[in-house]
Amino acid sequence: MDPQRMFGMTPWVRRLIVANLVVFLLQLTIFVNPWFEVTFGFVPLDALARPWTFLTYMFLHANFLHLAVNLLALFVFGPQVEERMGGGPFLGYYLLCGLGGAGLSFVLMQFRPVTLVIGASAAVYGVLLAFAWASPNEPINVFPLPEPVPAKWLVTFIVAVSLVLALLPSSDGVAHLAHLGGFATGFLYLKAADWRLGRAERHLRRASQPSVLVHPGRAARASDAPKRGRPERDPAQAEIDRVLDKISARGIDSLTPAERRFLAEMSRKMRDHT
Repeated sequence: MDPQRMFGMTPWVRRLIVANLVVFLLQLTIFVNPWFEVTFGFVPLDALARPWTFLTYMFLHANFLHLAVNLLALFVFGPQVEERMGGGPFLGYYLLCGLGGAGLSFVLMQFRPVTLVIGASAAVYGVLLAFAWASPNEPINVFPLPEPVPAKWLVTFIVAVSLVLALLPSSDGVAHLAHLGGFATGFLYLKAADWRLGRAERHLRRASQPSVLVHPGRAARASDAPKRGRPERDPAQAEIDRVLDKISARGIDSLTPAERRFLAEMSRKMRDHT
């Protein structure tokens, strides 16, 4: 079942927003001591001693503005991405991009030392990329610009700014490497997903084409099938044809999560049968 929206939010977008709000409220009320951020925030030099921080850091935030910017972006761009991916894959993608942000900060800590990384920015930047990946020309209103900006150019600008700031010798206290890690992880994930889906489509198209090397007896039986009251093709083949026709008419990005799963599953079954 595709995710259903409530108050404009899909299920996992809503849960992630609530989780971030709850943790931030705890930071302001109960866990005001700095040990909380040090224990659950990502400190590259201590990451191997605290492996859980590769995940927990993305639910902590430095201040209200930091939290508001991330949650606003998740609220605006997340629902469409979750509807396209499906709930489970969306959550996995979100967390994977967050892991990628921590991972890049950890790998490059000798070149760009960072004392503490917190925030959902790496995961949210991955969501931004996924939105632009599926809808590159979607107009996005950006204050104070007078005209909407296509999603692809907005994301390109954000990546460019993060890259420039990450390369500057002086630090502004923002973990730009984590942002870039989220982008890079999201890019690799989306590229691999498109490649797998494209391969499944090509395989099914080849398998759906009638072969010229058909045994005469089989061809005769197939042609007589309607006369004997048997259907010419099974429901699975009819669904394959419908999905392939939809791809031809509207592109592979138009497929729902259920159609994507069906395409991949049928391709796998045909490969196994072959």
